[in-house]
Amino acid sequence: MSSQPPAEDLEDLYETAPCGYVSVSPGGRIVKANGTLARWLGRSPDSLVGMPIHDILGFGGKIAFETHLAPLLRIQGHVDEIALDLLTSDGEKVPTIANAAEKRDPDGRHLFTRLTLFRATDRRTYERNLIEARIQAETESKAHRESALLRDQFIAVLGHDLRNPLAALAAGVGLLSRGEQLSRRGEKILREMNGSVGRASALVDNLLDLARGRLGGGIAIDRKANVPLTPVLEQVLSEVRRTAPDRVIEESMAIDGPIHCDPSRIGQLASNLLGNAITHGAADSPVRLAAYTEGELFVLWVANAGAPIPDKVRKRLFQPFFRGAARSSRNGLGLGLYIASEIAKAHDGKLEVTSTDEETRFTFTMPRSEQAAG
Repeated sequence: MSSQPPAEDLEDLYETAPCGYVSVSPGGRIVKANGTLARWLGRSPDSLVGMPIHDILGFGGKIAFETHLAPLLRIQGHVDEIALDLLTSDGEKVPTIANAAEKRDPDGRHLFTRLTLFRATDRRTYERNLIEARIQAETESKAHRESALLRDQFIAVLGHDLRNPLAALAAGVGLLSRGEQLSRRGEKILREMNGSVGRASALVDNLLDLARGRLGGGIAIDRKANVPLTPVLEQVLSEVRRTAPDRVIEESMAIDGPIHCDPSRIGQLASNLLGNAITHGAADSPVRLAAYTEGELFVLWVANAGAPIPDKVRKRLFQPFFRGAARSSRNGLGLGLYIASEIAKAHDGKLEVTSTDEETRFTFTMPRSEQAAG
């Protein structure tokens, strides 16, 4: 028995190949087509011979043939993966992907254009689905951006409009506390009102900073190297002590020279960190603040005792509107740490947190001079 494999029947291979073959004359007429292509089109191979190639092309296929395939063939002699829609004898569309090459004689004369066609129904469907998915994603993204812009504009307007009545309330509380004889109960009520106005004002400031940061590309700062920073921080400590008279706050400051910063923003950062420490720290342990210069750096940290911050919470601390596990009485908006981190970035610095069983500490570090920042 012979072990030689049977010889391949090249004619059968051409006629029954899993792809369509067609040869076209320089004048654009079909001179030969295989059985596979004829079956796709619902015609006989003989009926295709002599037919203009355009007669088996759909409208889009004709455009692709004239504007893409034919010019590229003239330039480089071959074309790969051109989408061509064919038409059956019943007018049905057959999507294909075509590879084409020119056959020339030794003198360079154009003899035929040979096309190999692969059915691409699934591929074209997949491509259309990809395009539709991209359009949908772009539409949703645009809608999301417009919604975010509208939200931030609303926050900015709301924060601005709330400032006036809060300022009026603060002025009224100040006049009453300075010019009226009040009972102990009245004095206590005024202190509570003053604290509430202060907290509301801080929330409004944070909302405005959030809106400015998102609408304007970051929190704006006004660096002033000639303004002492220590009095600003002492004022912040005094205000926080008035709003939390039952808490112990310890400070240590050793700033030996000017800091190229926005003093009011650094004060805001310190106030936000102190407020966060008072809210989340152990009530029977002091909150500590330190501010000092170290070489070319300015360092400010705030620490408190209490339960450590879980890792999954720590990763989200500087995101806007994240509140962790705040007590219900001091939920706020979850913007304090976010604003503090944005102030740090605006000063070319960084805000980091460490948290253990002994202590949670937020540390702000920035270059102390303009030259160090550069």
